[in-house]
This record gives sequence, C-alpha cells and structure tokens, in this order.
Amino acid sequence: MTGHAIQWMAAVLFALALVHTFSTKFFEHLAHTHPAHAGVWHLLGEVEIVFGVWAMVFMTLAVATVGSAPALAYLDGRNFTEPLFVFAIMVVAGSRPILQAASAAVNAVVRVLPLPRPMAFYFTTLSLVPLLGSFITEPAAMTLAALLMRGPIFAQLPSRLKYATLGTLFVNVSIGGTLTPFAAPPVLMVAAKWGFDLSYMITHIGWKAALAVFINAAVLTALNARTLRGLTVAAESPYRGVPAHMVAVHVGFLTLIVLLSHHPAAFLSVFLLFMGVATAYPQYQDRLILREGLLVAFFLGGLVVLGGMQQWWLQPLLESMSDAQVYFGATVLTAITDNAALTYLGSLVDGLSDDFKYALVTGAVTGGGLTVIANAPNPAGAAILKGTFREGAISPKGLFLGALGPTLVAILCFRLLPH
Repeated sequence: MTGHAIQWMAAVLFALALVHTFSTKFFEHLAHTHPAHAGVWHLLGEVEIVFGVWAMVFMTLAVATVGSAPALAYLDGRNFTEPLFVFAIMVVAGSRPILQAASAAVNAVVRVLPLPRPMAFYFTTLSLVPLLGSFITEPAAMTLAALLMRGPIFAQLPSRLKYATLGTLFVNVSIGGTLTPFAAPPVLMVAAKWGFDLSYMITHIGWKAALAVFINAAVLTALNARTLRGLTVAAESPYRGVPAHMVAVHVGFLTLIVLLSHHPAAFLSVFLLFMGVATAYPQYQDRLILREGLLVAFFLGGLVVLGGMQQWWLQPLLESMSDAQVYFGATVLTAITDNAALTYLGSLVDGLSDDFKYALVTGAVTGGGLTVIANAPNPAGAAILKGTFREGAISPKGLFLGALGPTLVAILCFRLLPH
C-alpha cells in the first residue's frame, strides 16, 4: 500500500472527502427542497458519515488495485483505539447520572458568580467544562458541554450567536485539554517521546491555554450580554432524580474508561458492563446517545484509514518549515486533516528543537476549532448540537467564522507569552 498510484488515489479521495464535509449543509438544503429523494440527501448531509463512506470507497479501489491481502493488511495495521474510545466515552458521559453530576458542579459555580443566571451558566459551560477536558478527556468534556447547553442555550440563540458559541466551544475544548499530557489527542501522540510530562504541560502550555479559554468565554459573554440576559435558564437542572450511589457508580465507569483509554479490550469491557447496569436500571437513564456515538466513531475510523495514507506529502511539508512556520502551518493544516495526525507525523522526525516541538503542538491545538474534522471531539459536539441549527446542518463557513476570533486569542497567548 505504498505505491505511487495508491498514494495519489488516497490523496484525491481525501480531498473529495474534505469537499463533501464542507458541502453537508448543501445536501441538507436539497433534502428540504426535494422531498422525493430526501432520504438520500439526508444521508449525504450527515457529516459524521463522510470519512467513513470515502474510506470504504478507498478500500474498495485498493482491493481492485493491489489485491485484497495488501489492502486488508493495511486496514489491520491501522489503530482504531481513538474511534472506539470516543464512542464509549460519549455514551457514558451523556448518561443522566453523569450529566446530573456535571450540572450540579456547573450550577454550584453559577450561583457564586455575580452575573445574571443565563450569563453565568453560559460563561461557566464555555470555560470550566472545556478545562475539565484535561482530566476526563476532551471527548467527554465536549459531550458534557454540548448536552448541558443544547436545551437551555442553543435552542434559544439567534443563528449568528449559535455559530460564535459553537466555534468558541470547539476552540476552548481543543486548547482546554492541554493542562495534562494525556487528555488531548495531539499532546498524547508526542508526550512520552518528547518528555511532555505534567509539569511541562502546565508551565509551558497549559496556563496559556487556560488564560485563552477564560478570555474567549468572557469576551463572548460580555459582547452578547443583552441577548444572554433574555434567555430562560431554569434554576433547577433537568438532570435530577438519580441517587448518589448510582451517580458514584457511573463516575466510576467514566473514570475507568479514561484510565484505560489506551487499552481498547479493557475499556470496552468496562463499557459493556456500563451498558448492563444502564439496562438494569432504566429509571435512572434517559435515551443513551448510541446513534450519535456510533456515527462519530464511523467518522473518526474513516479519518484513520484515509489519513494514514497522507504521510507521504504531510511529513516533508512539516520538515521544511521553521519554528514560526510550523506553528501557523499546523494551525492551518489542522483544519483540513486532524491535529493528532499532525503531531504524530512530527514525532517521527528526529533531531527537532524544543521550540519546533512547542510550535507544532500548540499550533495543532490552536486550529482545532476551525472545522468539524480539525479535532477528534468536534464531531461529537456537532452530532449533539446540529439539530438546533437551521435545516439540521452546521455551515462550515459559519463555524469557521465563529471560531476565528477565539483562534486568534489562542494564537496571541501561545506566541506572545513566554515559554
């Protein structure tokens, strides 16, 4: 699977998948204007299926080109741990006991902030929950933030503010997972090899990321104070009624899955046990987000298959850049690939300077909110929140513009503050 022809075929299909990703809103519009074939258009408009479908096209062509044995050997050599983990963590984090615990923590902060309740809830969910991703992983933080905001916030916001909020959420989750070396996929890819331990992450990257997260949330809250004051956010959480011992059991499941995140056989076993408990006690559950989780896993699995064939042009491109160029280059490339893929490719290069390593990692997380595919948790947030947008689809242009301001704040923090 290393021939010149197969590499070019993979690159072309990757480009077509990108075009498809940016066209999903168009297909959703067709579904509403041409109801006779609405099913087909809705399918093509599901952003979560895009890379999975094009990966299947690639594998079909690969079998026809090089034969089934090399094609299947390539597929077997791919690491699908991240898609499986994101699926498991999404479903568990989206369960009612976990949401009850997260909602209680958010409301405790909201009550002490000297702001009207809607503004305090908005600010807290956009700031503290993304930073929580440094400990419970970014996909879990994205799932919690999206579910907490979907009803009381997103359902009431005007379109422009929805995109600004979504863009800020995506950026804040991407950079908010950098307080630790194990929660953000692009950091995890290089942490062991480059010595990015907990001390390094907090003192060199994490504190700047936290500052950017709070600035982004505070600025957006202040700029839209009049609109936010008019929202209706209930004083009592909709997630309640689960006894403390059952909440503790679910927190235990979530903790075990996070701790075992590199061992799919282990964390999937915990997940199956969680499913058994959820089935045994349906009175403590709402609908589990199995469909959304499976779609996101399908998306990420397709990205693993197609993205694995892009090393031949991405790695030389990264190696040709200076420290400053690699930061801005990684920020841009992240939007059309995946930030973990970029840092993984960088980890294959020997003899890199400390400044180059810092630039690559910070650039990769900086650009993680610009598109749905830029960061692994983004499809999870999109799957949960897209129903609140017009025609049930998120505009790539609207998301990019919404994330642009928070991305610039992250750039200023990572580039201007000392490290």
